[in-house]
Amino acid sequence: MPNRRPTFFSFSVAFCFIVFSNVASKSTIEPCSNSDSCNALLGYTLYTDLKVAEVASLFQVDPIAVLTANAIDISYPDVENHILPSRLFLKIPIQCSCVDGIRKSVSTKYKTRPQDTLSSIADSIYAGLVSADQIREANSIADPSVLDVGENLVVPLPCTCFNGTDNGLPAIYLSYVVKPVDTLAGIAAIYSTTITDLMNVNAMGTTSIKDGDILAVPLSACASNFPKYASDYGLIVPNGSYAITASHCVQCSCGPGSRNLYCMPSSLAVSCSSMQCKGSNLKLGNVTVQQSSAGCNVTSCAYGGYANGTIINLLSSSLQPRCPGLQQFPTLVAPPTYVPDSAFAPAPSPQLDGSTTTTVPKTSTVPSTGSLPGFGPAGAPLGSMSDASTLVNSVSTLPAALVTCLLIKLISPVSL
Repeated sequence: MPNRRPTFFSFSVAFCFIVFSNVASKSTIEPCSNSDSCNALLGYTLYTDLKVAEVASLFQVDPIAVLTANAIDISYPDVENHILPSRLFLKIPIQCSCVDGIRKSVSTKYKTRPQDTLSSIADSIYAGLVSADQIREANSIADPSVLDVGENLVVPLPCTCFNGTDNGLPAIYLSYVVKPVDTLAGIAAIYSTTITDLMNVNAMGTTSIKDGDILAVPLSACASNFPKYASDYGLIVPNGSYAITASHCVQCSCGPGSRNLYCMPSSLAVSCSSMQCKGSNLKLGNVTVQQSSAGCNVTSCAYGGYANGTIINLLSSSLQPRCPGLQQFPTLVAPPTYVPDSAFAPAPSPQLDGSTTTTVPKTSTVPSTGSLPGFGPAGAPLGSMSDASTLVNSVSTLPAALVTCLLIKLISPVSL
């Protein structure tokens, strides 16, 4: 890798980092200038025992999406009311938007209860994913010591998109809150990436991290290629997990180590449009192969998105050098019931209780919207360095200083 000459921008970023480093925990900020959004994930640790539906309610997401994002088997009876144990680590699927020139999620609302404080909401209930100052500024609270019971507060949450790529390959980004026992090397190992990649993604000058920092962790994924008019345009599924789409009619998966999105009918649907490819007896997810002297003739009925209540089915035929093997599905796990005492390191998936797992999702086990660690060679995601992704303090902690630093970056030339 060629050496970079110091630039005015690199000194300004260092200035922001040094000035903020002793004030609060740091978080990776991705500047943006458009109105698009992307799929992202939050790394959330339960502060107490909670039902699946209660966790989903905290983030205003579908309970099934929470389960499937973590490859938890949803065929268990009344699984949405299953009680998840305190300290369990989950990946929460969210939409990451561009708000006031910065990537973040602002769709989460929290209804205050007696004894709540901004600090308890930020540090305990939302497990350090947001700061008390961020909540105060997002809701224009003049006196943080006075909170009305039943007040609906906007909870701004961290997220990044980076064009849905890491080193030119499909990726989804997990916002991970650093724990006291964490090291950058440990996080890289758990999520199948490299220290260099994490440093590039988060624009870090050193490997030093501390409790409460929020890192953007790239997870390898399978990307869709749906048309822009499709309601699930931009669907991306992390390696080793599932996603349910098309009004719960279709489940898509990204097999272990795969880059190819595979979709098939879901059992959650009540009523769905036709999932049979026109001019064929093949249905969504069906593949036929025929060996010939020239190679292998492969015909498939694939999912092409969901538009105006209609499932788009795509029939395709191709001649391939060899016939494809059996479709590999991510492993499903039983709903967790407890967290081992040793589980205080970064967790790529829920801690299990030793129960058995299902290798192939049945039609009754339907899938997910999930996530799992990603991998890739060292290097920054498209735009991470040049777009000024910097590991700085949360936007709301020192807004004027942060804006100044971002403006310095935007007007400064970058030399290679």
